[in-house]
Amino acid sequence: MTVYADNAATTQMSQTALDTIIPLLRETYGNASSIHSTGQEALKILDTARSKVAAALNAEPREIYFTSGGTESDNWAINSAAELGAKQGKKHLISSAIEHHAVLHTLNKLKKNGFEVTLLPVTNEGFVTPESLKAAIRDDTALVTIMQANNEVGTIQPIKELAAIAHERKVPFHTDAVQAVAHIPVDVKALDVDMLSLSGHKFHGPKGVGALYVRKSQKLTPFMEGGAQERSRRAGTENVPGIASMAAALEHSVNNLDANIKAVSALRDKLIAGLPGKLPKVILNGAKDGNLRLPGNVNVCFEGIEGESLLLLLDMAGIRGSSGSACTSGSLDPSHVLLALGLPHGTAHGSLRLSLGEFNTDAEIDYILEQVPPIVERLRAMSPIWEKISKS
Repeated sequence: MTVYADNAATTQMSQTALDTIIPLLRETYGNASSIHSTGQEALKILDTARSKVAAALNAEPREIYFTSGGTESDNWAINSAAELGAKQGKKHLISSAIEHHAVLHTLNKLKKNGFEVTLLPVTNEGFVTPESLKAAIRDDTALVTIMQANNEVGTIQPIKELAAIAHERKVPFHTDAVQAVAHIPVDVKALDVDMLSLSGHKFHGPKGVGALYVRKSQKLTPFMEGGAQERSRRAGTENVPGIASMAAALEHSVNNLDANIKAVSALRDKLIAGLPGKLPKVILNGAKDGNLRLPGNVNVCFEGIEGESLLLLLDMAGIRGSSGSACTSGSLDPSHVLLALGLPHGTAHGSLRLSLGEFNTDAEIDYILEQVPPIVERLRAMSPIWEKISKS
């Protein structure tokens, strides 16, 4: 059996997304900026897609800007707020210690360019506390950017409360919602955020397509120079087939959101309950309350082993998982997220992230629960530190 349990890294395209993109690639190849009928047909499809994405987020179409994905959306939002803030003498940025590297690396670059960055700590379950934000925010803060749900441990942040604190000080608020959109309810008006990033391939759309929501009252600086696309803020011919496919996938996922949350959460809970029952010294990372955790996220540490060896043996057994973010899969360092949760280096090295989706089945969970324990036991038998850990 082959089990794909790495949906936080990427998802397979849905039939809805495929049925949308294939005819457009063949037939609707016009440039949406062209005034002839072929171009105007592409423009209509682009406008329809923008409306679909806006409706899914409870936004207005003019508040949606199409991008190449979550990384670009994060970069654009942060750099824009920083540029606008600097013009007002505000060069302080606030984020959290567990953000995706698309956010952290952007902040590091701004730090080298004279900005001051505060990374808020998190609790041992991965929550940013409102108190920590209140203590950190200043008169010269240009932006607060906190992810809605963590890509590694699945913890869902109290974004509405955090955004309210920022707005009390008249500071714009951005959230990286790449892992949240189409997996939990995301309403930009209810959350009261100024900017929000999403990426199509996280909810069964195509890769290379994403969007940035920008509240109509929030200023946005151009990201790329050239043509007048995306209201002169992101030049470049639009990927109409990809955008339409992403919008169709998003619409389908949101229309089936309640059923998907129920089904995927049940698979998650079965896996979380089953692993500790079969193995000792298993640590569940992230929120313990399932309502505050992404429906498909399971992140555990098996003490006494190395996560890389576990992943290779699981792959040989047909189980595709990860040890954390796919963007750092080549690194031998333990996850910065797990370290921020307070886990020791040695424990963090033994992490396994299994991220489930709507296409996973109950039989696949049974197979995972059958295969993981003997593999972990095999690795522990070869571990020089397991004997010591097992007796503690």
